[in-house]
Amino acid sequence: MIIARTLEELRHAKELQKDKSLALVPTMGALHEGHMALVKRAKNLAPFTAVSIFVNPIQFDQQSDFQRYPKTEEADLELLKEQQVDLVWIPEVEAMYPKGFATRVTVGGPSLQWEGALRHGHFEGVSTVVSRLFALLKPQYACFGEKDWQQLQVIRRMVEDLVLPVVIEGVPIIREEDGLAKSSRNRFLTDSQRSRAALLIQTLRKAKIALEAGQNIAIVQKGATDFLEKNGFKVDYLAAVEGRSMEALDVWKPTARLIAAAHLGSVRLLDNL
Repeated sequence: MIIARTLEELRHAKELQKDKSLALVPTMGALHEGHMALVKRAKNLAPFTAVSIFVNPIQFDQQSDFQRYPKTEEADLELLKEQQVDLVWIPEVEAMYPKGFATRVTVGGPSLQWEGALRHGHFEGVSTVVSRLFALLKPQYACFGEKDWQQLQVIRRMVEDLVLPVVIEGVPIIREEDGLAKSSRNRFLTDSQRSRAALLIQTLRKAKIALEAGQNIAIVQKGATDFLEKNGFKVDYLAAVEGRSMEALDVWKPTARLIAAAHLGSVRLLDNL
């Protein structure tokens, strides 16, 4: 496994790739079973696999969240060795954003509501770093988790609009036994919060059944939100949206996605169905 930290080391690693197609898994580290599902999918897509580990400063609207993001490089590298990843790209900020860097990639459409409305500049930071990763590593495939459903749609929109030569693969959510979506932030839940955290997916599942049965979307969303807030969650949103455009729906349909973001103590949980 090649570990590259500088642009020179990355260029050398790319030479060793030769003519093999490459599948990339962009991450911010603190890897877990969900990330490994992305890696396994990447290995099925291409003979050369690369994982990037970079906590991207420009996608955080709160500096405290950036500083708090967990960093577990040694454990991350052990997991990636076990998966026989070919290349790990772990750049410093200066390698990703050298002096004078002045470009931002802004995607409209699916980025405008929900996370985009709540976290100023977040998706601009995501699309900028992903476009730079694509330019540096030149993957033929890139794998993203469906837990960050809106992010996945933003990346797909960017790739389609800019005619980038990379296939975007969405990989289903990996869950704990009680249904909680695996996340690097789950480690910050207290025991009491962790015992309640799975109520988020349980509530979404019940709401989905009600919506598929034809119940009113607004009434179902309010009932689900009220239930979560009575159980200690602070709900940012819980909404039925069109799966690609992320626009709110008045009527449930087969291409719909039920999305939610809610705080439990200091931890913000995302999920969707």
